[in-house]
Amino acid sequence: MVWQGKYDSLFINGQWEDPSSGDVLSVVSPTTEQVIATVPSGSAEDMDRAVAAARTAFDGGSWSRMSVDGRIAVLRAASDLFQQCEELIAETVSAEMGCPITLARTMQSRNPRIFLDTMVDVAESFPWNAVRRSGIGQALVTRNPVGVVAAVVPWNVPVLATMIKIVPALLAGCTVVLKPSPEAPLSSYLVAEIFQEAGLPDGVLNVVPADREASEHLVSHPGVDKVSFTGSTAAGRRIAAVCGNDLRRVTLELGGKSAALILDDADMDLVVENVRNLSLRNSGQTCSNKTRILVPRERENDLHDRLVAMVESMPVGDPADPATQIGPMVTQAHRRRVEGYVDAGRRDGATVLIGGGRPAELGKGWYVEPTIFTDVQQSMQIVQEEIFGPVLTVQGYTDVDEAIALANGTDFGLSGSVFSVDEERAVGVALRIHTGAVEVNGAPVGWRAPVGGVRASGIGREAGPEGLEAYVEAKSIGISAELADRLS
Repeated sequence: MVWQGKYDSLFINGQWEDPSSGDVLSVVSPTTEQVIATVPSGSAEDMDRAVAAARTAFDGGSWSRMSVDGRIAVLRAASDLFQQCEELIAETVSAEMGCPITLARTMQSRNPRIFLDTMVDVAESFPWNAVRRSGIGQALVTRNPVGVVAAVVPWNVPVLATMIKIVPALLAGCTVVLKPSPEAPLSSYLVAEIFQEAGLPDGVLNVVPADREASEHLVSHPGVDKVSFTGSTAAGRRIAAVCGNDLRRVTLELGGKSAALILDDADMDLVVENVRNLSLRNSGQTCSNKTRILVPRERENDLHDRLVAMVESMPVGDPADPATQIGPMVTQAHRRRVEGYVDAGRRDGATVLIGGGRPAELGKGWYVEPTIFTDVQQSMQIVQEEIFGPVLTVQGYTDVDEAIALANGTDFGLSGSVFSVDEERAVGVALRIHTGAVEVNGAPVGWRAPVGGVRASGIGREAGPEGLEAYVEAKSIGISAELADRLS
């Protein structure tokens, strides 16, 4: 695969096609504040063409009727190409949205391929067809592709979020219109070329970058059978309303305000390394980050000292530098938003333990210092609202019941952590936290497990067999006992 770095077309029906207008989206480096590329800004007409291509490919093409083994073979070929392109993908994502390159090589590049490989393995054992018997009859239960999928992905993990949506959709036999984020669309061109070279039939995957108006046209399009969206809770509510009106299937992975709950016997060295890796990950721009640290009051001062030392050890700077751990915010507007929350924390009476400003030595780029607040109250904005930047709060608690109430005391429920040297005790606490996933002592749940949110953090689950279920419709066919015996 030889990537030419051209971003002047849309990927529709297996071809790089001219857009219907000359409107473009400018991709601005969050490091240099300079435009590094432009891509077409897809219009409603472009979305119509993409949906029509996906519709034709689904209704009359080979993909939806191909055997699962045939689809798996194409995705395995894509996996090989992703592996060959890992460094290019990491560099592209780092350039367009500012993820530190060392993290980008795993989170933005290798992890998407691992997700693909895991879902292929899941598909091989998935119950695509099953015989079920009861006292009054028996049925062949089949799982069939839901149809045309609109996949709308965010800028913070553009390739990973794309793969989490399109891989299970493709394995199920669906066709897809991918709408990448205006802030980070460049990596979607690499994804399109990889799947094209892997042998995906024309029209099965279509890629159209667009602004909000054309995006809403896509999610409300009568030719779309399902919408899968990752992004803000506000946008998710709007998409849910649109899909609800049309009775269109929808999966929403939305915001988070997750808690790291430290029990009184926790290993503080382990805690601090997890805060480094899972609370400030991607410069704080990850929805599952554990941004609220809950600690027993008698251990607060010790944790404060450790967190200050941790932040002081995290280089802030150019994301292309392998030593950098905190990069810039994705846009100037997003930096202002994060700074607005820092100002709100101060106004509400919270104490800045460390950070709270812009790095003095970085005159260019949309940087925010890693910031930790103490003396916070549950009602404060910085506790209740998703900041999506390198800003953490630390709250003391008296007993475990209070800690669980604090952990559950927001509108969100996406992720969380519990720390204890007694793993079974930690699991017992994790069961009481109202969220989609909880990591005990930082142990990742892996891609065979479902991930997703409750309450304002979303609807539905992605990854694992549940991730495949989101892209199929179950059909029951009544059959004779004799045929049931032969099919069993």
